Amino acid sequence: MEELAILGGRPVRDRKIFYGRQWVDEEDIQAVAEVLRSPYITCGPKVEEGERKLAEYTGARHAVLCSNGTAALHCACLAAGIGPGDEVITTPMTFAASANCAVYCGATPVFADIDLQTYNIDPESIRAHITPRTKAVVAVDFTGQAVKIQEIRAICDQYGLVFIEDAAHAIGTRYNGRPVGSLADMTCFSFHPVKTITSGEGGAITTNSDQLYKRLVLAHTHGITHEDSLMEGAPHEGPWYYEQISMGFNYRMTDFQAALLLSQLGKLEQFKKRRQEIVDKYNRAFQDVPGIIIQQEIPESDTCRHLYIIRLDLEKLTCTRRQFFDAMSAENVQCQIHYVPVYWFPFYEHRGYAKGLCPNAEKVYAGIMSIPLYPMLSDADTDDVIHAVKKIADYYAR
Repeated sequence: MEELAILGGRPVRDRKIFYGRQWVDEEDIQAVAEVLRSPYITCGPKVEEGERKLAEYTGARHAVLCSNGTAALHCACLAAGIGPGDEVITTPMTFAASANCAVYCGATPVFADIDLQTYNIDPESIRAHITPRTKAVVAVDFTGQAVKIQEIRAICDQYGLVFIEDAAHAIGTRYNGRPVGSLADMTCFSFHPVKTITSGEGGAITTNSDQLYKRLVLAHTHGITHEDSLMEGAPHEGPWYYEQISMGFNYRMTDFQAALLLSQLGKLEQFKKRRQEIVDKYNRAFQDVPGIIIQQEIPESDTCRHLYIIRLDLEKLTCTRRQFFDAMSAENVQCQIHYVPVYWFPFYEHRGYAKGLCPNAEKVYAGIMSIPLYPMLSDADTDDVIHAVKKIADYYAR
C-alpha cells in the first residue's frame, strides 16, 4: 500500500493542479485586442453579434448578454414579474445566486430536495412544495447535467408557473437532442472563468418569448430604451431621445467581453468533447472503487459536464471528508466542494430556514468533492487525479 503524501509519502505529482481553469488562447486574445483598438469597447456591435450567435447555438429566439450569471437570474426573475409575497422553488444544491435572485425581488425561496442519484432537483419534490403563492421554479442543471426538463415543464404548465432554467453549468448540454437554452421559459447562463466557455465575467438569458425578451432588455439596461416600439411617453424630440419605462439595473456586458465570448463559443464543441472524454475516463476508473460513488445521469441528457463530483461513501472509509480532501491536496490535486446547502448559510438561517429541510441534499453534501475537470487537463494529469483518488481510497478503506 502506498504511503499518503500527507503522512510523509511521495505525492503522485510534483506540481499542483486545481479543480477548474479557463482555456484562453492567442485567438481569444486577438479577438479582445481588436475590440480594444476599435471605437467601441462597450455598447457596440460585438454584444449584438454575441447575442445573435448564442441564440443560434441554443436554438432560442432571443438572447440577452449581461454582466454575470447572477445578473442573468435577477433579470429573469424581474421579467417573470416575481415580487413580494411570491414564492420561488429552487434547489439547495447550487450556488447561492439561484435562491438569492428571488430575494432580490422581495420573494421567498422555497427549497425542494434533490434526487440521490443525479443530484438534480427532484420534480416530485417541486410538486410537493407548490402553494398558492408559488410563482416560478428555478431548476439548476447541477454539474452540467440537464434537469428533468419534460417533467418540470409539465408541472409548471399545470400550475401556471414560470420555468427558469439555471444553466450556469450547462452550456453545450443537450436534452433529448435539443440544446439547453431553448426549452424553459427563460434559461440563464454564466461565463465565469471556471465554466466551459468564458467572457471573464459574464452571463446571458435566452428565451423564445417576445414579451419576456422585451422585459429582459429593460431589466439589464436601467429600464431605459431608445426603441420606438417600447416607448410610452411624449413625442420624440430627436435621435437623442430615450425613456425610462420601468426599474432596471446596469447589467450590461462590454464589447471586449462579448468578443472573448464569441471566440470561445467557436471552441465550445471542442471543449465539450474533451470534457466528455475525461468524464468517461473518470467513470470507468471509479465505478468499482469501494468508498467512491459516482454521479448518475439521465439518458435524456447529453451532458457537457462543468464539474466532476466524487461522493465518498463514508461508511466504507475510515476517514472524514476533510481528511480525504486534505490528503488530495497533499498529493498536489486540489479539489473543491460544490455546494454547501444554500439554506445552511447564516443569511437564510436568520430568516427561519433550518437544517433538515432537504435530507437528500444534506446526505449528498456530506460526501461530495469536485476533482479537476477542464479541457487543458492532459491524459497524464487525468491519470494523476485517478491515481490520487484510488491511493487515498485504498489507504482509508475499511
